[in-house]
Amino acid sequence: MRVVVAEDLYLLRDGMVRLIEAYGHEVVATATTGTGTLDALRTWRPDVSVVDVRMPPTQSDEGLRAVLAARRELPGLPVLILSQHVEQLYARELLADGAGGIGYFLKESVFDADQFIDALERVAGGGTALDPAVIAKLLSRGSSSRRLDRLTERERAVLGLMAEGLSNQAVAQRLFLSESAISKHTTSIFGKLGITDDDNTNRRVLAVLTYLNNP
Repeated sequence: MRVVVAEDLYLLRDGMVRLIEAYGHEVVATATTGTGTLDALRTWRPDVSVVDVRMPPTQSDEGLRAVLAARRELPGLPVLILSQHVEQLYARELLADGAGGIGYFLKESVFDADQFIDALERVAGGGTALDPAVIAKLLSRGSSSRRLDRLTERERAVLGLMAEGLSNQAVAQRLFLSESAISKHTTSIFGKLGITDDDNTNRRVLAVLTYLNNP
């Protein structure tokens, strides 16, 4: 994979670069500001990027704004957000464009190198990788969606784990069910959410976005 790393803290940025390269991927550019991040994403159009939310000069949300701008120009550009906080408003905006290839992890949750690289590769492949804490925060309002009300408690549990980016096999292991049972649940979820089989879309991503956006 060709990766852009945007992080203003030297030690963290250097650590991520070394880790990504140790797993056989190429870091094509790094950035330390919001403006630099947008320039790097436009120039390199990476397979995936890792972007910190808060970057210079104001240390507010320059990194996330750069990602939103880049994805408006390059729809579906895969991005894994790393942040110390859940930026709820912008996270919803990021997820609302309907394109896959999105991840959002809190820095404190990423302790394992394999976990980090697995999330990065899933996002690069057009999937999602969301921190459970981010999901909980995003769902803290408006949980009475009519479409989501159609789901059973078990289906909601399956969909929540799908939002974390887990495969059917991993969801089955987490819920102590068979993989075929999870497959039946996902088929039911797609049907109840009105998500049809289409070669041009990823039904898992659309289901997750419906879950998070709670329309």
